[in-house]
Amino acid sequence: MTLIWNEEAEEEFWSASVYYDDQEEGLGDRFVTTIQATLAKILANPGTPRCFDEGCRRVRTERFPYFVIYCVEGEQVQIASVMHTSRRPGYWKNRL
Repeated sequence: MTLIWNEEAEEEFWSASVYYDDQEEGLGDRFVTTIQATLAKILANPGTPRCFDEGCRRVRTERFPYFVIYCVEGEQVQIASVMHTSRRPGYWKNRL
């Protein structure tokens, strides 16, 4: 499987990392590590969990209030969003 990032999703990811690092030194690095672990979990079994919207799937991260939202197309896992759980739902749909 190949991981493909939507440009806006990647920007969300790095912006959140900077935000967390501004809150506490090293917290941004822990956020990055958590997202990387979530991505590894997704790549290991991209068909789980079930589709929830527009054929996409989401996985909640550990320790941080974020979902990684992605779609599977052939051998590609396309990351649509690294979404804070308190954001308005569906804002990422135009990225598909």
